[in-house]
Amino acid sequence: MTNPLANRIALVTGASRGIGFATAKALAKAGAHIVAVARTQGGLEELDDEIRKYGGSATLVPLNLTDSDGIARLGAGLHERYGKLDILVGNAGVLGPSSPIGHIELKAFTDVMAVNVSANFQLIRCMEPLLKQSDAGRAVFVTSGAANKATAYVSPYAASKAALETLARAWAQETANTKLRVNLFNPGPVRTRMRATLMPGEDPATLDTAEQVAELIVPMCAPDWTETGKFYDYKTRSLMSFRSPA
Repeated sequence: MTNPLANRIALVTGASRGIGFATAKALAKAGAHIVAVARTQGGLEELDDEIRKYGGSATLVPLNLTDSDGIARLGAGLHERYGKLDILVGNAGVLGPSSPIGHIELKAFTDVMAVNVSANFQLIRCMEPLLKQSDAGRAVFVTSGAANKATAYVSPYAASKAALETLARAWAQETANTKLRVNLFNPGPVRTRMRATLMPGEDPATLDTAEQVAELIVPMCAPDWTETGKFYDYKTRSLMSFRSPA
């Protein structure tokens, strides 16, 4: 059994459940050491138990991503311990309120932006120097179809994912002439707690699992992945380029 990500360091946010949990497991199974970030200590410990079953290893980082100083300390700690970062999976996100725009309080809106946008901005700032020290730094951000559909009644979430997409694409352009590759991944409807909250009447058995989705995130983290500034759509299994409106 080959380990294509052996000796690689992978930071995964939102790693205590859902797609982040599954992606961390899949990257560990491929040989990477996982730096697992999440708010929930119990979920991180469960992840660690799962990773150990594969003979893998993980560093658990209980951290609220709205703690920008905490992200900076994490970057400093990774620099001191490893001197590099090979993989960044920006998965952590919150749904926020499901209401008409006029019914949403300002704080609820800014809370969504803090996790889905500002935290990723701080991750980029603090992890870019480490990713550039890798021989093949790879960054993947988990987005949503709500970003381009401008889905009604989840406007903070949709707006935050649109902002995240633009942020990641700008970073991809800024680093296009380096070894760093930056891409977006849209999982679509997946059997997760967030989906169940949004669509409580939906039969989860009709949806793919987070584990199925994670299997297609792993190749985007590998050294032989060469595309940057692209959008992978899980539902259609296609890699897309962004185009300006006609």
